[in-house]
Amino acid sequence: MKTESLRVELAERAYPITFSGSREALKNEVNRLRTAGRSVRVLSDARLLEAQPDYLSQAGLADGEILSLPAGETTKSIQHFGQTLSFLAGQACNRDCALFAFGGGVIGDLAGYVAASYLRGIDFYQIPSTLLSMVDSSVGGKTGINLPEGKNLVGAFWQPKAVFIDTTLLHTLAPREFAAGMAEVIKYGLLADRELFAHLESLGGLSAESVELAPVIRRCCEIKARIVAADERETAGSGGRALLNLGHTFAHAIEHVAGYGAYLHGEAVAIGLVLATRLSVELGQLPGEAIARVEALLQKYRLPVRLEEKLPVDALLAAMYRDKKTLGGQLRFVTMMELGTAITSNAIDPNLIETIWANA
Repeated sequence: MKTESLRVELAERAYPITFSGSREALKNEVNRLRTAGRSVRVLSDARLLEAQPDYLSQAGLADGEILSLPAGETTKSIQHFGQTLSFLAGQACNRDCALFAFGGGVIGDLAGYVAASYLRGIDFYQIPSTLLSMVDSSVGGKTGINLPEGKNLVGAFWQPKAVFIDTTLLHTLAPREFAAGMAEVIKYGLLADRELFAHLESLGGLSAESVELAPVIRRCCEIKARIVAADERETAGSGGRALLNLGHTFAHAIEHVAGYGAYLHGEAVAIGLVLATRLSVELGQLPGEAIARVEALLQKYRLPVRLEEKLPVDALLAAMYRDKKTLGGQLRFVTMMELGTAITSNAIDPNLIETIWANA
């Protein structure tokens, strides 16, 4: 099969995202590393290994090279960070070791931070297994773990050497997890591509078997690759990589206050996208009817548009102020000038945010 790929252009740190032909490309890369005398290790989650028992062996990776961790957001922790470091050290892995992340965003974020930290940096590769990780978290080099005080408060920018996207892995993904990934897909339409947004509106839905899915995933990766190449470390004064956080300032607060696992990340992002749309309307950037349009699209893809039960507003606000996206002690939001065009907005009146939360 012909290998189809897309490059994330980061000068000497540029790397490919492989789509069709990804299984063969993965096997070839493992063989190349072994031929060069390098060791390989894998970090995965137990649920995926059970669902895809032969995937890694077919790529030439052995059981003894795999560390399996529990599935779920709570695995992005100091405890499992330390466990993974000890796994590598206990097997005397040195700086020529390459670490493969086989899983969703949790495993990818954790493995990337381990790779950035172990022996001050080793190579790592992403094999994303969820829709959310395929379109978002596996690309761009943001790695990290959560603290009890907040989400993704510890981490590093550490780019993978390659990303292998194989949509057949989605065939064993739970429907709820697939829906959660659609929140990030819709996010890309809202922030950078109104044609993608309209395309998603025109479809009757998407599933792992949909012929329309592969080009949608590639389009999301194209958008993220372009944004990351222009602003790798999110240092732009306005716009830039921060735009990828559309809905996330709200979402991270929801996850923290509700308790990690109460909402899947994509479910919290879906609610966050609605709240970001409401904020854009309140700021006079979007017409009021945009709220109904965004809610309708999210609901079409089986995503929540409001909280299941009220959460304490003071706790949500406190979580927001601990978020890494604050700037100069002020909350920084991503809002929209139109559906498909996002901007960063600073110095938002806290009373307005409180009102939006009260009606979430």
